[in-house]
Amino acid sequence: MLYPKKSLGQNFIIDQNIIKKILFLGKVNESNIVEIGPGTGNLTRQIIKYNPKSLTLIEKDTKLCDELKKNIKFDGKLKIFNNDILKFDLEKKIKKNSIIFGNLPYNISTQILVKLLKFKNWPPKYNKLILMFQKEVAERILANYNTNNYGRLSVISNFRLKVLNSFNVSKNCFFPKPKVDSTVLLFQPITNKSYNIKNIENLEKITQIFFSNRRKMINKNFKKLFNNSLKLSEKLKLDLSFRPSQISNNQYYKIVQYYEMSLKKK
Repeated sequence: MLYPKKSLGQNFIIDQNIIKKILFLGKVNESNIVEIGPGTGNLTRQIIKYNPKSLTLIEKDTKLCDELKKNIKFDGKLKIFNNDILKFDLEKKIKKNSIIFGNLPYNISTQILVKLLKFKNWPPKYNKLILMFQKEVAERILANYNTNNYGRLSVISNFRLKVLNSFNVSKNCFFPKPKVDSTVLLFQPITNKSYNIKNIENLEKITQIFFSNRRKMINKNFKKLFNNSLKLSEKLKLDLSFRPSQISNNQYYKIVQYYEMSLKKK
């Protein structure tokens, strides 16, 4: 018997009703499917019943990967990779019209999400992300500005992804049972045509600078970024006495646009 590894954040979903609810979010039979961290294959077996165009599994745990290769039978195009998703070049391997499923390890879920929204070619080849997060992380993704949960994750996620649906999952639906509940989020990639940000890493950088001092006013960090900080703040209608959580997503995107323009002038 294979036992979950705490070091890899393994909590296997065992509730069949939740598995069906997850699958209901995507048209599996019409899509190429990628599953991140299939574990013991509980979700994988149900995916196969819908006969997807192709199925790609990415599993870091070598023993679990070996078991998947023995036990998962699919007459369609099946590929199983024994890789760490954070090091795996998914953008190169993924096919058009893909749906990515993932019961993500709590300890690296945000890193995986950021990896998926940082694909170099945008819009990406996937058209849906159906991902499970710790409930607290999902709340941070969904948070609006001027709330306690609002931060970098919400700003970056909302630039390239739209949440279409979500539902909570009890900790009782997993083995072993985690200490917290989870949330499934359905994302659709979007192209934000209102803001011409050339490099999403600049959005990462700006939000990192601001939210690293989330309780302090933004004036000092804003002045470090721009020589003409006062004029620019007036142009952006930005109150420099605000805290980072008081600035909306759209204001952050505008700041990054001007930051990229300032880089060109140097």
